[in-house]
Amino acid sequence: MTPLGTQEAADYAAAKRDFDRQGFAVLRRYVSADELQRLEEEVARYRRDVEPQLAGTEVFLADKSDRASLFRLCRLESHDGFFDTLYRDDRFENLAKLLLDDDVQREHMSLFGKAPRIGEATPPHQDGNYFKLEPNHALMMWLALDRSDAENGCIRYVPGSHRRGMRPHERGAVFGFSLGIGDYGDEDTRQEVAVEAEPGDLIVHHSLTIHRADANPSDRRRWAIGMSFFAASSKIDDSARAAHQQTTNTQWTESGKL
Repeated sequence: MTPLGTQEAADYAAAKRDFDRQGFAVLRRYVSADELQRLEEEVARYRRDVEPQLAGTEVFLADKSDRASLFRLCRLESHDGFFDTLYRDDRFENLAKLLLDDDVQREHMSLFGKAPRIGEATPPHQDGNYFKLEPNHALMMWLALDRSDAENGCIRYVPGSHRRGMRPHERGAVFGFSLGIGDYGDEDTRQEVAVEAEPGDLIVHHSLTIHRADANPSDRRRWAIGMSFFAASSKIDDSARAAHQQTTNTQWTESGKL
């Protein structure tokens, strides 16, 4: 795939300021219409040819009998050469290095979706609670494939929350989001900023930035490609991560979701 789009130095400087100050940044029109079309074609191919061969822990459906209810495909880069190449595109990695002020390591690439009239609300959380890093210095990139707005469940951030450490998380019943902030309250809600995105926009947030999303009651899907990057100076607690994953898989299996 050719390099994705063009950005002036000023755009990156603004993204860096926003990321440091509020914990998230938006880079508009990060990929072109032609590249978006290619991505759509490759996602369709992946769903047709690769997805049927994957284990249940790699494919999350809101309704196991309805493939249109997809809301996550995990580790795309591990199962397909196109997405591995996309993940290795220098422009994503260089942006991650700029925002984290460090060399980076790739962690995983996923497709996130909210199906029309099916997609559930995403509970307020911090991605770092899943990452199990010390220090918790990482980011998630969210490349919009569809328009994302208040009607179909756009991301809502609490600005500056990445500077206030990790909040207590509790286990919940939302499939695919096993952890949510237990004491999320009215003050958090008042501070929220809804970030709408057009196809091709790139949203980036820190691993400690609190965010959530409403359900999707609309007739439009809301899909995005997610890519996580960890700062090279951060270390993964492998035992904590394995324990969390085992507990989560057991929870979803017992509930009939996997």
